[in-house]
Amino acid sequence: MTLGLLAAVGLGLWLYLLLDRGGFWRCAERDDGEAIALAHRADVAVVIPARNEAAAIAASARSLAAQDYPCTIVLVDDESSDGTAEIARAMLATNGGVPFHLVKGQSLPPGWTGKLWALKQGIDAAMALRPAPEYLLLTDADIVHPADSVRRLIGQAQAKGLVLTSLMVELRCETLAERIAIPAFIFFFQMLYPFAWVNNPKKEIAAAAGGCMLIRADALARIGGVESIRDALIDDCALASALKRHGPIRLALTSRVCSIRSYASLADIRRMVARSAYAQLRYSPLALLASLAGMTVAYLLPPAMAIFGTGAARAMGLLTWGLMAVAFLPALRLYRVSAAWSVALPAIALLYMAFTIDSAYQYLRGRGGSWKGRVQANVSRP
Repeated sequence: MTLGLLAAVGLGLWLYLLLDRGGFWRCAERDDGEAIALAHRADVAVVIPARNEAAAIAASARSLAAQDYPCTIVLVDDESSDGTAEIARAMLATNGGVPFHLVKGQSLPPGWTGKLWALKQGIDAAMALRPAPEYLLLTDADIVHPADSVRRLIGQAQAKGLVLTSLMVELRCETLAERIAIPAFIFFFQMLYPFAWVNNPKKEIAAAAGGCMLIRADALARIGGVESIRDALIDDCALASALKRHGPIRLALTSRVCSIRSYASLADIRRMVARSAYAQLRYSPLALLASLAGMTVAYLLPPAMAIFGTGAARAMGLLTWGLMAVAFLPALRLYRVSAAWSVALPAIALLYMAFTIDSAYQYLRGRGGSWKGRVQANVSRP
């Protein structure tokens, strides 16, 4: 294949991404508009799985205790060793007597990933409440919600008959490492799962963001609960896929609900990405090679042609590089990062390629899916 033909393939790929991939790059699926009025008052339980979250749990629990919509908080202490449960209990004791249930997590059984096992225990405790909740809000221990978060989620779910309402929360983007990698993380996630397609009942593609998921309890029961996906490492998307077979789902960006988890260095972001990147490729070496080849053509070849090529190949390389920079601008704007970073997308993509290779390497050495002391990749069911 000549360099000119390769350059044409790269250009064609970006034309497809810009024009026929659900407009993912525009970051148009947002949840920052006016709240929707409630059709009726629905009981809701908030389930928070927490493993060694002492640095974040107080702020997260405080934000949930301050909701303008009544809800019960169920915190699952997933064998924490840093006082997570004690911090949450002490904080909630001073916040107006919000109904609070602390579940002491049991040891992880075979065939389960850690987060899903914690969620199962929390959901079981929530469904034992009387009256049983109509909705379950599954949220991470590093997520801070505005006071109207639960009410807005329920209003939207009722108005659109959603079985799953999920928000891609605003991640922290303050350190240099975060400014390099976080907008691109959102960009790549939307490319993989175009939100407009996720939200279209006629499209099979499904996805969710695990930091904030409001689920109809009856729909969760219909799919067999989280037990049905108990070994899924990318649990949010697996859950979304199962639920979409039973009703409409919605995934949107938001700047109102935020994560306060810090990624001080690129090594921190590498660990976050490497935990699940190879699982996304179904632990397939061939899929890994195909993914790396595709990213090379899409992200690395165009700037190489623009800098070192000649004639038509160079012109196509410059045009393609410009197109990818334009596509990256809305994600940068979303995170208030300078537009100048748009031309660095090829270098950032190379960084993510390295993270993906590291994910496969960690899996091969028996450390795949490592998170807070647990190795979880490709667990086998009993």
